[in-house]
Amino acid sequence: MKKAFLIIVAILILIQFIRPERTNPSVDPAEALQAPEEVVTILRRSCYDCHSNETKWPWYSNIAPMSWSIASHVREGRKALNFSRYRTIDPKIKAKRLKRMIKTTRNGMMPLPSYLWLHKDAKLSPEEKQTIEAWAESELQKLQP
Repeated sequence: MKKAFLIIVAILILIQFIRPERTNPSVDPAEALQAPEEVVTILRRSCYDCHSNETKWPWYSNIAPMSWSIASHVREGRKALNFSRYRTIDPKIKAKRLKRMIKTTRNGMMPLPSYLWLHKDAKLSPEEKQTIEAWAESELQKLQP
């Protein structure tokens, strides 16, 4: 039993040396989202940690294996929709992302429930969901030919 415990502790120590990438690429204001202040405020509070280059990396994002999961979520979030590069997204892709944003926000799939465990203030109220949905719908209208 003692030997097993020591092996587990040794593994936990060793995996700390496997560091995921935790960077925040620079943000060019010319490429970043420009939206009404109310929308930006909601998105910054609830979405930017995973969907922008302005991630706030908490202390626990330094501890493996949690660091791997957090870095993966941020990488995937930025890949799906990065508000720091919003104005550079191809219009067809942007339309798809906005439709998905409406759906996932409306259905309570975003922000991720696992994110909300530690970020209670990121929870969207029904009014905030409506605000985001109305903004995204107006963005979709702009993309129509």
